[in-house]
Amino acid sequence: MRSTALQRFLFVGGAMLATGLLATCLTGTARATGTWASDPLNGNGDAVAAIGFWIANGSAALKRAVPFGPETYTPSTTWGPAPTPDGAPGSVAPAEAAGTVPGSGTSETITLPKTIGKVFFIDNQGKERWCSATSIQSAHRNVVATSGHCVYDPAATGQVMAEWVFIPGYFDGKTPYGIYAGKQAWTHAAFDAAEDYNRDFAFVNVYGGLRVTGKTQVTAAEYESFTGVKWTAADGRYYIATSENTGRLCDVVGGQGLAWNQPAEQVTLAFGYPAAPHPNGIKPYTGALPKYVYGRPANRAYLSADPVIDEHIGMLGNWTPGADGSPWMTRYDNTTRLGYVSGGVSLFVDQDRDGGFDLITSPYFDGETAAVYQQADAVPSGSVLGPNVS
Repeated sequence: MRSTALQRFLFVGGAMLATGLLATCLTGTARATGTWASDPLNGNGDAVAAIGFWIANGSAALKRAVPFGPETYTPSTTWGPAPTPDGAPGSVAPAEAAGTVPGSGTSETITLPKTIGKVFFIDNQGKERWCSATSIQSAHRNVVATSGHCVYDPAATGQVMAEWVFIPGYFDGKTPYGIYAGKQAWTHAAFDAAEDYNRDFAFVNVYGGLRVTGKTQVTAAEYESFTGVKWTAADGRYYIATSENTGRLCDVVGGQGLAWNQPAEQVTLAFGYPAAPHPNGIKPYTGALPKYVYGRPANRAYLSADPVIDEHIGMLGNWTPGADGSPWMTRYDNTTRLGYVSGGVSLFVDQDRDGGFDLITSPYFDGETAAVYQQADAVPSGSVLGPNVS
C-alpha cells in the first residue's frame, strides 16, 4: 500500500542524521532540498511468505523469472553539457563483511564482488521478474542499491513490486549467502510520482537473511499451524522448511561505498546480469552468471525524449536488460572487491541504430541521491523472526 504522503527530507542536523553519519563515515555535504518517497515492501510475516514463494518446489519461481527492464525502450540520445554537481563531492566508505580478512596482492583479472546479486519480484502483471543489484554499506548494514524501476513498477505509478527479495551471488536457484526480503523501499519522489528516469535509483532496507536447510512433507493441519517458510507443491502436497538466520546483509557479503557529485569521467566498473536479447534478436548473454564492463563515462549528459532524460551519463557497453540496477563502481579495489557506487544501469541505448545496444546509461548521482540514501541508512530491519527459524 502506498504511503499516505510524500515527505521532504532536510539534509541537516538532528540526532538521527548524526548517528547515520558517524556510523557510515559519510563525508561531504549533500544538498538540503532532496525529496524522497518511501513504501513498505514486506512485513515480517510477508517476508517469510515471500521467501517461501521463491524457494518452493526446487526454487521453481526463481528459475522461471525473466529479466525486467525497459524492453520497449530503444531511446535515441543526443549529447548535452557535462552534468552539474549540486554541491561538494561526498562519499560513504565501503565495509568488509564481518570477520573478513582483507585481501592482499594484486590480480591481472577482475575479481567479482560478493555484494552483487539479483533482486526478484512480481510485477503488476503478475510476472516473475529480476534485476541486478548490490549490497551497500549503511549504519545498520542492511541496504541494497538498485534502479528505481526495479522497485517501483513504471507501468503502475507509485506501486511497489510484490514478493521483493535480494539474493547475493545467485546462480541457478542457489542462494549461497541466504535470501534477504525487502522491508522498506526508498526512492526519489520524482520517480515514485512520475517515473522520472533522471532519478532512476532506489535504496531498499532488507531483513536479515534466511537460509533454508531442509524440507518436510506434512499434513494440511500441520501446514496451517506452521509459521515458518512453507509452500504447497503443484501436486497439492504440503511442505514446511527448516531455516536459519544468516545475519545482516553487509555482515555476510560486505557493502560497497557510495559516492556523489563526482567527476563523470572516472574509470568505472559495472557488475550485473545482462540476459535479454538485443532489439535485433541476438542474445549474447544468459543472465546465469554476473558479468562486468569497464570504461570511462564521457563528461557530458545524455538526453532523450522517450523516456525523458537530461541528466544521465553513459558508458560504452553491449549489455541488455537484466543488467538493470547494476552498480557502477569507481575506485574499485580488486583485492577487497569493494569500491564506491557512483551510478547504476538505467537504460540501454542503440546509438548507431543497427539493432544492438551499445551504450548503458545511469542517472548522475548528486546530493539528492545521497539524501535518499540517508533515509535508508537510518532504518534498522531486524531478522525474519519466528518460532520455526533458528
